[in-house]
Amino acid sequence: MHFTSERRLEDALEREFTLGDIPGILWTPEPAAAPAPLILMGHPGGLGRMHPRLVARALACTAAGYAAATIELPGAGDRPPFPAVDEARTDLQRVLKAGEPVTEDIVDRLVLPLVETAVPEWRVTLDALLALPGIGGPVGFSGGVIAIATRLALVEPRIAAAVLFAGSYVPRSILEEARQVTIPLLVLLQWDDEGNDRQQALDLFDAFGSRDKTLHANMGGHTGVPHFEGDSAGRFIARHLK
Repeated sequence: MHFTSERRLEDALEREFTLGDIPGILWTPEPAAAPAPLILMGHPGGLGRMHPRLVARALACTAAGYAAATIELPGAGDRPPFPAVDEARTDLQRVLKAGEPVTEDIVDRLVLPLVETAVPEWRVTLDALLALPGIGGPVGFSGGVIAIATRLALVEPRIAAAVLFAGSYVPRSILEEARQVTIPLLVLLQWDDEGNDRQQALDLFDAFGSRDKTLHANMGGHTGVPHFEGDSAGRFIARHLK
């Protein structure tokens, strides 16, 4: 892991890094009195575009005593293009504009390549982060893409709990994998999320095998998650990571 920049924000240190060809950002509380639990923050891609929202989420984490980290999605931001996913995204936009149904083929071609690539990258990043001084377990996940988070929660035993942001398409194979996910979950759903399938989000929540799972649904579009849900997520994380 190679750190490429550093700046102080309130009571946190923000450091950009690269891990091979994976760019990411790490936020750590300052001063750190003990090894901090770690929150992995998922997002839909574009670190530059998402940075203001990521910083707000990260500072809430560091204020509570956690370290927070994120990485760029494959094919997003300054990473090399992902032609297969780009083609599927074009097909998705075409059928949505025409008012046609989104087929399982489009969803598979759009989401599964990202899952297959991003999950191993998250696990390698987690290895590197936990090797740093000042960062320890347990580990939580917060954010999306929800299909990536579902696979990661299934295969990564170091993740103890997750706050998942519903609102992206879910392949049928990921729905089946969700039945094997057993960690505590809090799922946030925007009821009027434009361009996404509400029923898929409800079906995914129903499929999760966790005995401790909670769904919070609020009116509004994709970016309209109420601020008070940040408090709910904070209490959930504290309950399972401290």
